Amino acid sequence: MQKIAVIDIGTNSMRYMISEIQQNKIVKCYKTLKTTRIGEGMQQKGEISSQAFDRNLKALKEFKEQAEKQGATEIIVFGTSALRDAKNAKEFISIVQRKLNLSIEILTGEQEARIGFQGAIEGVLEDVLVIDIGGGSTEFIYGNQKKGILEMTSLNIGALRMKEIYIYHDPVKEEELLILKQRIKETLQEGLSQSFYNMSSVMGIGGTITTLSSIKQNMKEYDSKKIHHSKLLIQDVRNILKRLKVLNLEQRKKIVGLQPSRADIIIAGIVILLEIMETLKIEELLVSEKDTLEGMLLFKLRMKK
Repeated sequence: MQKIAVIDIGTNSMRYMISEIQQNKIVKCYKTLKTTRIGEGMQQKGEISSQAFDRNLKALKEFKEQAEKQGATEIIVFGTSALRDAKNAKEFISIVQRKLNLSIEILTGEQEARIGFQGAIEGVLEDVLVIDIGGGSTEFIYGNQKKGILEMTSLNIGALRMKEIYIYHDPVKEEELLILKQRIKETLQEGLSQSFYNMSSVMGIGGTITTLSSIKQNMKEYDSKKIHHSKLLIQDVRNILKRLKVLNLEQRKKIVGLQPSRADIIIAGIVILLEIMETLKIEELLVSEKDTLEGMLLFKLRMKK
């Protein structure tokens, strides 16, 4: 039995998955993450800060050591929105290669959309719209398992990006929320074709969406099995926003189901999802715990066939 580790360097967090592979299929997997914020402060300078550099290098080293201890024969590493945008991304990749002997593949928005879609819809046969809200960007992918992807787009609206640009007060001010909502609405109206509207089946992936399911279910300990294929109604999203927006950061950190390290960006993430659901007239979505990690591994396994 082969074991393969996959590491996703996202704008807000670095995620790790190790999987047991039999006959080119994922049999069993374990996931964890570290909040490393490689995209922190990038809206001001357009590059990875020295602190973010160090945090992410340290986390990668720890995940590499974990993978080796767990018997991984291969470690796949990829980066998304922040590494796409950072002026000094090549420097980071070079140092990781030299110090850790790990190669980082930077995905385009289209590639990120494709692998997220493949991970999310494994086993789903109907037409589906997959929405992936990340720290730096949000991907929209429509298609099915038989025909593949029919249409997709990537927009630069992510939880960390939007928080850094539009939210300065704690608790958040109503004026800030109004400006944030308007900017997201404009981006959606400009960036999405009519194909994405009025979809009968919608699936959501990414930390914002899984966190909302966790809050809704009042989870003291995160349970991926209860998250996977749970449902979020638009009213659930409205209720959680109403509940959290009046709280300050320390109060939000105490909310059951909300990871304290995500408490500062969760408001922006919720507003993104709510505007998407209202714009595209989505009443409910299915939450998937399977995403780009599984998608990247499945893609690499298929390439080996």
